[in-house]
Amino acid sequence: MGIRYPTIMRKHWIRQLYRPLQPAVKPVGKEVRYAEWKPAPELRDLIYCYWQLKSTKPLSRPFHYRVVSDGCIDIFLEPNNPQESYVMGLSDSFDEFPLGTSFHYVGIRFLPGAFPQVYNLKASELTNRCEKLSDVFPLVANSLALNIHDGLTDQPIKEILDDYFISQRGWDRGDADVRFCTALETILQKQGSLAIGKELAHGISSRQLRRLFKFYIGESPKLFSRIVRFQQGLQAQASAQRIVEHPVFYAAGYYDQSHFIKDFKTFSGSTPASINV
Repeated sequence: MGIRYPTIMRKHWIRQLYRPLQPAVKPVGKEVRYAEWKPAPELRDLIYCYWQLKSTKPLSRPFHYRVVSDGCIDIFLEPNNPQESYVMGLSDSFDEFPLGTSFHYVGIRFLPGAFPQVYNLKASELTNRCEKLSDVFPLVANSLALNIHDGLTDQPIKEILDDYFISQRGWDRGDADVRFCTALETILQKQGSLAIGKELAHGISSRQLRRLFKFYIGESPKLFSRIVRFQQGLQAQASAQRIVEHPVFYAAGYYDQSHFIKDFKTFSGSTPASINV
């Protein structure tokens, strides 16, 4: 029998345990499209996906895009105006963005803990904030602006982003703190349903653990666990009738339907029955 390594020693271990989900765009005919692309294999320990949200023609009324809590940090920009790029940290509730009647955005979604590992920035400095990338990392903003432009099709955008981030792997500061990785692995394996004080006590005080999570995630282990549990519920969600018949809140680690719906509204702004996944 071969050696069985701990999960944190395996390649792409985070993405094997966690799939940060954003709800699909509710259909507006075929006028609004959302797509995700996997990055190159060399980047999959750091980047979950590249994404694109665009209108295919001018809409009859302004479009509002809702982003649910997923524990990730994103960079995004407009290909037709790449100088205007942004970085958005972890959010402890849903966010909604008015995009107007014509838009095209491309983004990079970093896996939990990856952005601070690459850029050595304390994640809590971005929590519940959306900042101009040029104010945070001007070199990154300038490089993306030079490479991304309007008129690019999906595959060239992916290839450009792959090439850029692969070329920047020298910025990787090495492996994240093993104590943080061990705690993160536990949370993801248990899908956010655990006793924080007992099950994350891996030779580290609660204060130290909170400090590590503030640096790598941007929030406390408790809040991040709630987001992970919500994400599990989001992936298991069904219609209101199916929730009554097949209570997915139990599968997501909730003890009752009221707690499930409360967290669902906090993190998504919708009830389980109304969200489109």
